Amino acid sequence: MLYAILCYHDEDFVGSWSKDQDEAVMKKLAVVQENLAKQGRLGPVARLLPTTAAATLRKEDPPLVLDGPYAETKEQLLGFYIVDCKNLDEALDVARDLGAANPGGAYEVRPVGVFRPGGNLT
Repeated sequence: MLYAILCYHDEDFVGSWSKDQDEAVMKKLAVVQENLAKQGRLGPVARLLPTTAAATLRKEDPPLVLDGPYAETKEQLLGFYIVDCKNLDEALDVARDLGAANPGGAYEVRPVGVFRPGGNLT
């Protein structure tokens, strides 16, 4: 089963890290990623650019494009992982490993349904 691990953190706090601090966290996260990759369980991983680079499309009539993120929150979605796990408990274990490498913030773990052409959702 595929799970998305959505990484939330205070964007200003993370943005205040020095280059060395950021590299140290990324190095720790790379260890977790490498372990998952060796097991064939790591899917796409993305680190999102700052919310100041975001645009939001409001589905109104007519549609409205706004600068910035969808919602104003204390913690922002800064990235995500797609991992292959047997169950939610195993996915939470991966999130714990990621959390140990990158303290603070929160990880939301959610099952992923894959849409296939022809209307099949798996």
